[in-house]
Amino acid sequence: ESRRIRKISEPILHRFIVGMILGVVLFPVRITLATLFFLLMWPVARLRLAGLSAAERAEPVRGWRWWLFHHIMLFLSRAVFFSVGFLWIRVKGRQAGLKEAPVLVVAPHSGFLDMLVLYATGLPIVVSRAENCRLPVIGALLEFNQSLIVSRKDPQSRKKCVSQICERVTSDARWPQMLMFPEGTTTNGRALIKFKPGAFLAGVPVQPVLLHYPGEPDTVRWTWKGQTWLGALWHTTSQIHTSVTVEFLPIYTPSHDEKQSPELYAENVQKLMAKALCVPATDYVMEGRSPVKKLGNLSLPLEPPAQETLRLLREHGLTSAHVEAVMNHVIDSCHSGQSSMVTADHLAALLGLKDRKMAVKICSLYSKDDTVDLRQICVSVSAASGFRSLESLIHTAFTWYDADQDGLLSADDLSGLMGALVGVPQYSITEMYTALTARGRPTEASLQDLLMTHPVYRRVCTEYLHSSGSADGNHNGIPNRKSD
Repeated sequence: ESRRIRKISEPILHRFIVGMILGVVLFPVRITLATLFFLLMWPVARLRLAGLSAAERAEPVRGWRWWLFHHIMLFLSRAVFFSVGFLWIRVKGRQAGLKEAPVLVVAPHSGFLDMLVLYATGLPIVVSRAENCRLPVIGALLEFNQSLIVSRKDPQSRKKCVSQICERVTSDARWPQMLMFPEGTTTNGRALIKFKPGAFLAGVPVQPVLLHYPGEPDTVRWTWKGQTWLGALWHTTSQIHTSVTVEFLPIYTPSHDEKQSPELYAENVQKLMAKALCVPATDYVMEGRSPVKKLGNLSLPLEPPAQETLRLLREHGLTSAHVEAVMNHVIDSCHSGQSSMVTADHLAALLGLKDRKMAVKICSLYSKDDTVDLRQICVSVSAASGFRSLESLIHTAFTWYDADQDGLLSADDLSGLMGALVGVPQYSITEMYTALTARGRPTEASLQDLLMTHPVYRRVCTEYLHSSGSADGNHNGIPNRKSD
């Protein structure tokens, strides 16, 4: 056994040492060169639209402004990624012409280094967050690209962006191709998460584009768990070279039904791309900083906090019997009227943890600070572990969250109860509350019936709460941050 462990650890140690040595040499040189070429982009970007009025800037750039500055920017873009370590960019397949496919959809989206696909596709137009316009150099590059800018917090901005996308991709080749990452966030590439419908709203043909990073180790991907963007940059520049393949799939022309339903169109393209990548197509989406699965209006996290809590407690040596005893004690204390909000120190004492950091980590699974609502931990952990029957837990949670103690749930009461059951806050509960009240008065019996028999919400119990796949890390996609 020890010989086998040595055989595994020695190549890892060797790779680590070589990586550190190369990093010390290559990182400063490559970052300096990449920064130099990146800064040279700024005056080129500004010159392209210099002297044009606002009305002229709203039209596609033509003539000498296009061919002169476009080719300079292409050269500088390639120079940046060459400097970082992408010495060769392999292209597989043929990029469709503008009239054949006005939109390029790219997946999987692995990190900021995916921007090299802009060079490989001829600098098509992109959609970007309004906040990026204020960033040095980036703002100028977005202006050069004549990008569509959207403020995610402003509904009117989103509505305007949708209108502009449809206008440009149906302009009969007046505007250049558009490139979009339909996942809208970065993932580890082991699955495709649900595609957003933006690229498919106009119902025009699209060309799927796949990004492959075949090298080992994988240094490019930047996800919500794992290395930071700086770590990804360090490890990538520490390689002699980083391999990448841009693969153009055949043009996808939507059917009549897909033109009428952008969601169906997006789903079918996602499945096609997932099949080509040999990975699953999932229905997870991003909500805040966490990947969730939508079930009705409920948001079910990829990694349930309760499953992660149980894993941490097991690692710390706590037995199931001990955890069950603590949960029962918490239920009794909450029934007695004691405050359910506790600090990490109180939680550590309650669970018998010697390491306060473990308690802080558990708190972070449920809240943004070092305090936590014990009701959330108790209900979600008991549901995930099976310490108590679901009927018993619903009775307990109903008693806690029935604010008026009148035996009837309000929408806010249901929001708190379901948040405790699945372990994360539930802000959009309207659809579920409507389904509950459609069964009569929103009593405990009605809620029990809804969670046992409703075709959608019974899946919370039958599939989500009893699933252990997330607890041991055997999930496929790990999304993180919002795409630029």
